[in-house]
Amino acid sequence: MAFKKWTASAAQLRADPKFSNKLASKFINCMMWDGKKSVAERIFYQAVERLGEKVKDIPPIEVFETAVTNVKPNIQIRSRRVGGSNYQVPMAVNNKRKQSLAIRWILDSTRSKKGRPMNERLAAELLDAYNRQGAAMGKREEVHRQAEANKAFAHFAW
Repeated sequence: MAFKKWTASAAQLRADPKFSNKLASKFINCMMWDGKKSVAERIFYQAVERLGEKVKDIPPIEVFETAVTNVKPNIQIRSRRVGGSNYQVPMAVNNKRKQSLAIRWILDSTRSKKGRPMNERLAAELLDAYNRQGAAMGKREEVHRQAEANKAFAHFAW
């Protein structure tokens, strides 16, 4: 049986109730653990409130959107087996994968920090991403650096 290339999840995704933003809804769904959406929503909204306190002149949801956009990678590394050797081949990333990678990297870097409540860590990481700093931006820069180092193998891209 062949796998299904896409699902209707993007069409079924409803905008979040507070900001009417689909990206925020997607972020909340990705942050959710064990089906506890109300906990994920509370953490996200508290983090966005903290962003609003720290960045006064811009609406906090725009800070969030800009942070996610800043973390999106333009290029990624894929392993490709050619003639018995594995090559790290740089390839362009499509928009859906860019968004999912950015969300994943922000959440991973937030969860790796310990000692403070999740909403404070998330607000700090989003603020860092907005300012093009932080662990998630470091991950993006690392991927871009690897792609640059392996651009000699770009002709193996399919």
